[in-house]
Amino acid sequence: MSTLFLFLYKKVNMDSQKIQEDFGRLEQSIELIISRFIEFIPTLLLSILLFFIGLFLIRVALKIIKRRFEARNISLSVRSFVISVIRFILYALLVLVVASNLGVQTTAILGALSGLVLAIGLALQGSLSNFAGGILILLFKPFEVGDYIENNSGTEGTVEKIDLLYTTLTKSDGITVFSPNGTLANSVIQNFTKITQRRVEFQIGVSYEDNIKEVKEVIEKQLLQDSRVLQQPEPSVFVKELASNSVILTVRAWASKADYATLNIELQDVIKSAVYDNGYNNPFLAPIKIIDETTKDK
Repeated sequence: MSTLFLFLYKKVNMDSQKIQEDFGRLEQSIELIISRFIEFIPTLLLSILLFFIGLFLIRVALKIIKRRFEARNISLSVRSFVISVIRFILYALLVLVVASNLGVQTTAILGALSGLVLAIGLALQGSLSNFAGGILILLFKPFEVGDYIENNSGTEGTVEKIDLLYTTLTKSDGITVFSPNGTLANSVIQNFTKITQRRVEFQIGVSYEDNIKEVKEVIEKQLLQDSRVLQQPEPSVFVKELASNSVILTVRAWASKADYATLNIELQDVIKSAVYDNGYNNPFLAPIKIIDETTKDK
């Protein structure tokens, strides 16, 4: 019995010593962590300070670059694209500087980033194509910020911004469209802003019974009276088609870019009224037949 008590006493004593040793090691670990943290506080505060100073300097640098661009009359398209690239580079450098100050091995970060960039490049080939497309747009300038364009897929609008990957367009109905630069660079672009004048063209049908020469003279008179119609290139009226129920005349007139939209709408109404309201027949209006009721049953 005494042997059992002796064994239990030794066991409890050994366990208590082990617990005390564990608590001692834990206490040492906590003290080490606290001391390391206290030692790290100046480095952490300096890194935070560097981060905010870097943000301030980046904003100042970007403002200076924008002013230099404005002073040298560099196009808005180039400004927006170059500033986007510079902003990305400056923020990347700031992150590397802060990480280096915190004791992170920047060489390891750069090595990891190079591998990551390669993997991302393979995964995002479309985005790289858009980036290359943005550079081509800036180099060859098929359009600039403020131009009204349309590509061969039918997307159209006013160019608001050219970024690294996308060009922002605002359509005439106010909808914003983000068009990939790669698609724009590889498509046929119609730039309506670069031109100085545009051609108005439409058709009008008259009856076979009408004198075509006289109808043409009426239309030409209206074209001469409208001051918005340019006389060089000279407006023209000609027979386009002898259709089954009418003679189709084509009317062509040139206008300045500023007058095109209103002239294209108003000129059609004016010429229609001049032709149909002055005795010439609209072939699409069937004549009204009046039936004499007194002779209907005879």
